[in-house]
Amino acid sequence: MVTGLKKSVASKVGNGIDLYLKKIFSLMFGAVAVTAITAFVTIYMGGIRMLVSNGGMTPFFYVVIFGGLALSIWAQARAFSMRPATAAILLFLYAVLIGLGITPLIWGGLAVNPASIVWAFVIAALMFACMAAFGYRTAKNLSFLGIFLFMGMIGLILVGIISMIWTLGGTFSTIVCALGVLIFALFTAYDMQTLKRSYEVLGDDTQKDQLAVLGALHLYISFIAMFQYLLGLLNRN
Repeated sequence: MVTGLKKSVASKVGNGIDLYLKKIFSLMFGAVAVTAITAFVTIYMGGIRMLVSNGGMTPFFYVVIFGGLALSIWAQARAFSMRPATAAILLFLYAVLIGLGITPLIWGGLAVNPASIVWAFVIAALMFACMAAFGYRTAKNLSFLGIFLFMGMIGLILVGIISMIWTLGGTFSTIVCALGVLIFALFTAYDMQTLKRSYEVLGDDTQKDQLAVLGALHLYISFIAMFQYLLGLLNRN
């Protein structure tokens, strides 16, 4: 009887976490789709002129980039104080801003090497799947990576801001792109383990829904960042 009860509880927990992960990945891949659609519609409808001019990037491009960064930081800080539906809307709004922000990179890839976009997406998807599975299944505690990954991400953001002012050398850019892929691949594993363990701790359904949206945002950022840095590597010349 006790054994049967344990199996029943384990089954309930297993079904619960399956639904939780399904919600996370549905939101995440939905956001990726919104980003892709936004980028390609912007290119093919001529919206690239709003982002790129003969002299470089337009002021609108910087509004999009820094607006997206501000929205991401604010949404993560307020994640548990807003309704899940509101948080999901902000996630998709952020995905639209990122779609606009990466449009010049995709536009350049289409002009130079269209196949690089497909390859970058496929490689990013495979890396994401492998690292997410590793983070979910490993028994090793990955929490020690948190501070190093956060510092690495801040470093990448600073380098990105500096590159808007000064052109970085080819070798340095290659190293930055390679580090970017590594950092966000590790972030994927770290976030997956954190989300799994958080599910086991949180007992309130509302908090789990809020955490699902926050988790989708984190995984979305990692996937898009890997795609961007891989595309940069494939078109480094």
